[in-house]
Amino acid sequence: MLLDYGAGNVQSVINAVASLGFTVRTVQTPSDILAADKLIFPGVGSFGSCVAMLKEKGYFEPLRQYLKEDRPFFGICLGMQTLFEASEESEGVAGLGILPGTVTRFSNSMGLAVPHIAWTGVSPMLRDPWPLADPSPRCYFVHSFRVPMPAGGHAPWALACSEYGERYVCAVRRGNCVATQFHPEKSGRAGLDLLQRWLQGPPAGLGKASAEAPQPSISAPLAPARRIIACLDVRSNDSGDLVVTKGDQYDVREGGQVRNHGKPVALAARYYEEGADEVTFLNITAFRDLVLADQPMLNVLHDAAKTVFVPLTVGGGIRSYVDKDGKSYSALEVADTYFRAGADKISIGSDSVEAAIGYYAGGCKLTGTTSIECISKKYGRQAVVISVDPRRRYEKDPKATKHACVEVGKPGGTPAGPNGEKYVWWGCTLQGGRKDSDVDVVQLVQAMEALGAGEILLNCIDRDGQGNGYELELVRQVKAACTLPVIASSGAGKPEHFAGALSPASSGGGGSDAALAAGIFHRCEVPICDVKAHLAEKTTIPVRR
Repeated sequence: MLLDYGAGNVQSVINAVASLGFTVRTVQTPSDILAADKLIFPGVGSFGSCVAMLKEKGYFEPLRQYLKEDRPFFGICLGMQTLFEASEESEGVAGLGILPGTVTRFSNSMGLAVPHIAWTGVSPMLRDPWPLADPSPRCYFVHSFRVPMPAGGHAPWALACSEYGERYVCAVRRGNCVATQFHPEKSGRAGLDLLQRWLQGPPAGLGKASAEAPQPSISAPLAPARRIIACLDVRSNDSGDLVVTKGDQYDVREGGQVRNHGKPVALAARYYEEGADEVTFLNITAFRDLVLADQPMLNVLHDAAKTVFVPLTVGGGIRSYVDKDGKSYSALEVADTYFRAGADKISIGSDSVEAAIGYYAGGCKLTGTTSIECISKKYGRQAVVISVDPRRRYEKDPKATKHACVEVGKPGGTPAGPNGEKYVWWGCTLQGGRKDSDVDVVQLVQAMEALGAGEILLNCIDRDGQGNGYELELVRQVKAACTLPVIASSGAGKPEHFAGALSPASSGGGGSDAALAAGIFHRCEVPICDVKAHLAEKTTIPVRR
């Protein structure tokens, strides 16, 4: 039985369980909780809103009773955090109180990007038995709050730990209650193995924890891996079929026809098998379409989520709109539909520029009405990616503009301007680069962080499709301007370019948290495995292999 309280991508969990040969039913009434043989709780969003929705639906007390009766339970992400007494995320809100302590936020003082979004090592703290075949796997994490290490470094309920700046508890077990901070349904084979062992139950699966079990020495978990993301630009061709395409500076036509690199579901499956850490779908014609009537794109997500057990992001047209019959739809309703179809994160483009303009015009005050705020409040900031499409704007004198400029023209970097200009700022565009704005990238990302976004997908129109490397000056500027994770995009042509984007800024790299590519993967010019092999063997950048 799966506890769906109305937020998050529960379809991912359903797909993962179904792929293992088990049938999933969702909780419809409070009595269903107490009638369940096994209960999975995939929590997403904020601690306070999760508790509020559980109480509104009448689920809170039956869930507490189920847990106190020590019946089979698996909590995921927020489904683990709500087991504790409280969280710094929502002061004054009491959790289920099954485990002692308070969930706390990652500190920005360590220079870490928050939310923590990465494939990070997991190390056992209990061994009765350790529930994963791999003694120290990498699993997929996406969160801003964590369970601190217990006093003395261990507790009878602390099952496993991970590290992000500091060590913290990433899995717990108390009797038949098991929960993980990471997402097993998005952690590839390692995560599926964990779910299978729990579903099978003792003796082949997870046994009950023993408070008297000896504590193993805790090995240092593997460092967070930098993510390699495959991006699929999806649009209808002239025959009306959805295809994956790619172009230079977003021009996707060749010889009068839309470039066709294959079917999106098949390509996504291929990239999953090749080791992609995430897959992103961008519906590049959605700004002209009615999103909720775009069933083919929703079908793509639904079908891909059945076989791709890494995070799926979807972007394109996530905004408020009015249909041909005059009915209004909010951006949150559009996001709801995408999440229900199988998306783990949504990507917002043009709407973010409009939101930034309104944010600054209103004196940098939050209104609670922007698409970013509404979606972040319900699903958590980690579910909101901002796709930035900037274009270079050259200046002879940086003092002549209000925008944050960077000096360029150095060998191997961003070239000087057409008239020898040595300074540049990057202006954000709308509608896939078709419309310019006076908002620069620094202004945009700082506004988005304030409004509740969780990640920046940083494109560069000038680099798109060129294959000459990422715009490292741009990446460094954005990384320095916010504390959010940044995905470098546009310009990859060989494995060394990924190393440049992911290397620390102090050594001349971009310092990005992830790197995304499209065309070179579609055309098989550079396989994902070659990128990861180069990073693992020629650099010190940690990757998942």
